[in-house]
Amino acid sequence: MATYILLLTLEAEGRASMLDDPESLLRAEAAISVPGVQLMGLYGVLGDYDFVSLIEAPDNDTVARFTLELGAKAGAHITTLPAIPITRFAGPGPRERLAAGTGVALDPPDVPDAPAGPSDPRPPGPGAPA
Repeated sequence: MATYILLLTLEAEGRASMLDDPESLLRAEAAISVPGVQLMGLYGVLGDYDFVSLIEAPDNDTVARFTLELGAKAGAHITTLPAIPITRFAGPGPRERLAAGTGVALDPPDVPDAPAGPSDPRPPGPGAPA
């Protein structure tokens, strides 16, 4: 299951509904029955968005259906962000991930270390100061 962050901004009808019934958003979210979606939390926030909701779902299509229904029922504009666990960024680098399972070694060629300044034993190249 993937985790998604939903950023909700209430539209005029959603704000009016919240004033009349502060639990209307909770009920709207709970009333939506999209198979595979698990509600993890709903938070009121300050700033550019009014609410943040966390959900788990099997795929983007399922989330799209859920957010369409939630936006219509709650009177809200929803921005959906897939959340990627930071642990997926750790581990082998991209070369190792590409080579994994292919049987091909992706070792970079050996490159000699660059000389360290004026103690370079090599003669200067053409046009180089002597």
